[in-house]
Amino acid sequence: MIKVLGKQVVTGFLPALLIGFLVLLFDPQEAAAVLNVDVTRGNVEPLPIAVPDTAPASEATTMIGSLADIGINIASVVIADLTRSGLFRSIDKEAFIEKIGAGSMRPRFGDWRAIGSQALVTSHVELESDGRIRVEFRLWDVFAESQMTGLRYVAPPQNWRRVAHLIADAVYGRLTGEKGYFDSRIVYIAETGPKTKRTKRLAIMDQDGANHRYLTNGEDLVLTPRFSPTRQEITYLAYYNDQPRVYLYNIDTGKHEVLGDFPNMTFAPRFSPDGNMVAMSLAENGNSDIYLMDLRTRRVTRLTTHPGIDTSPSFSPDGARITFNSDRGGSQQIYVMDTDGSDIKRISFGKGRYATPVWSPRGDLIAFTKIGNGQFRVGVMRYDGTGERLLTDSYQDEGPTWAPNGRVLMFFRQTPYNERGEGGEMSVWSVDLTGYNERPVTTPFEGSDPAWSPLMSR
Repeated sequence: MIKVLGKQVVTGFLPALLIGFLVLLFDPQEAAAVLNVDVTRGNVEPLPIAVPDTAPASEATTMIGSLADIGINIASVVIADLTRSGLFRSIDKEAFIEKIGAGSMRPRFGDWRAIGSQALVTSHVELESDGRIRVEFRLWDVFAESQMTGLRYVAPPQNWRRVAHLIADAVYGRLTGEKGYFDSRIVYIAETGPKTKRTKRLAIMDQDGANHRYLTNGEDLVLTPRFSPTRQEITYLAYYNDQPRVYLYNIDTGKHEVLGDFPNMTFAPRFSPDGNMVAMSLAENGNSDIYLMDLRTRRVTRLTTHPGIDTSPSFSPDGARITFNSDRGGSQQIYVMDTDGSDIKRISFGKGRYATPVWSPRGDLIAFTKIGNGQFRVGVMRYDGTGERLLTDSYQDEGPTWAPNGRVLMFFRQTPYNERGEGGEMSVWSVDLTGYNERPVTTPFEGSDPAWSPLMSR
């Protein structure tokens, strides 16, 4: 949990990743600096920012290494997070004039202006008597010569990476006015083996690819994992004994259970915003419709009744509406309906077919896969269908998933095959809403079907 001292606000999340205390370390009047980053413009010039190593308060050693090594690692992750967002440019440490130590309070701003830095992150790490580490950081506006924010975290030494993500989130949030997204995870399908006999395992990792581990052993085919917005649970499709079923997987306990013993294929599951329901498709007699299951009672409600194929449901963040794709109009298009299945409206009208619609956590946009001219591309449109924009332009990009702040998307990409049947590799990528900051996400093997978690510190 996180405690904000003085306010006694407590937020619970995964016990294995506990962060102890978070304390504000700045004067609100001093924090009224003018430095900010506009996240809405395309091809924005990255903000030059300096992030010195987190200074050790002593030569103490923890259970995982020295404070100095932990400090270097924390700064490296903060830099990587901010740089990967495309909004920040880290200044090379070799250019630093001032050396920031654990006892440093107010920087020599002239030294940082001289190397072109507009923002500065200073931090230090200490060892507590109980073996935990205490990390304090401050964000400075170099030109205004003022502190913009400051926080203190106490955590087990092995959780230094989470502390780094939380610092990066705080810096990102203060400079952009948007919530950060670095303290989050990705579940995806790890793919290995020949194309004719693929092994697909459920895997999970931090959003930057660290702390990777497998959740299933590959004996059964798994597809379309999705995170719960409120619990450490995943819903996914698995073929057990060649029977396709939707499952729930508890990350904390490793327990998984089937969602209902339906006689026909169930697929494309997705949680409601409160985590209490799952919308999914159920196929019967060659047709699929969308159903809603209450996870508390296991009661199932049918939402659509149409001879067309209705699938890929996704809730709006307020839980009032569901977007889905259907070929009921003659081609695969995106529709929106109320959560009770009423007021169904088509919202996509461009050339080509549309698939895998996903509602943004901000509620303003719906991401989708657009299929046409032999290409699969990822795009977004407003929830009424206006303002359609394509963000990627590759051979086959599909399966978008939103970052918790609704400003970045992750998807998977397949390369084309050549005339000898070579190629076709799957990989995970991210792109921001401008479409300019497209980056690969490192995974041990080929990857597909990524799904972004909510913030772990939520």
